[in-house]
Amino acid sequence: MSAGRVVVYGGKGAMGSALVEHLKSNKYWVGSIDLSENEKADLSVVVPRDASWEEQETEIVCKVGESLAGEKLDAVICVAGGWAGGNAKKDLAKNADLMWRQSVWTSSISATLAAQYLKEGGVLALTGAKPALEGTPGMIGYGMAKAAVHQLTRSLAGEKSGLPNDALVVSILPVTLDTPMNRKWMPNGDFGTWTPLSFVAELFCKWIKAEERPKTGALLQLITTNGVTELIPAN
Repeated sequence: MSAGRVVVYGGKGAMGSALVEHLKSNKYWVGSIDLSENEKADLSVVVPRDASWEEQETEIVCKVGESLAGEKLDAVICVAGGWAGGNAKKDLAKNADLMWRQSVWTSSISATLAAQYLKEGGVLALTGAKPALEGTPGMIGYGMAKAAVHQLTRSLAGEKSGLPNDALVVSILPVTLDTPMNRKWMPNGDFGTWTPLSFVAELFCKWIKAEERPKTGALLQLITTNGVTELIPAN
């Protein structure tokens, strides 16, 4: 018997892989959605990279539905995303398009999965970003996409959003996650201010178990100081 069923969008990235392993160790059935296969997941949907937004949604919803075979999900967690810098002077459309695909397409499709397959009282968790609460002139495309995720979160938490009754919709807003790639590209960073992946994975697990749940629609900043992370709701 599994403890429940969870789909992780972005299940092959650093955060997603850590989350899949954590959920599996807690006896959950776990589905991964990503551009690459996660062989540790019970279901691994590989997204066709060149497909349109609508085509991706159709294929992912179909494959997850086939695998569930009438069962419901306890949670849909989207930790897909990426980062690109740049201002308005060069490649704004190119960078914004990439960020939109990585953050907004994935969050939107996660919302559709939740509307179709999430059980009542289930969790839909998305990933925003603390910097996108304000202007991001050095990374405009990134800020635009993450701000859209924040807006989506609040919309989904409202009445008639299409989600099941009593669903928890929340976005985490990290500053910097402690991933191997971030350590590679920022070797002189203050690691004490970086949020551990294990903290985030455990946070999601608590919410799935209906422990320490925030208010639905919350945008929760992950503020880490000296290795200790606090959740601070954004206004």
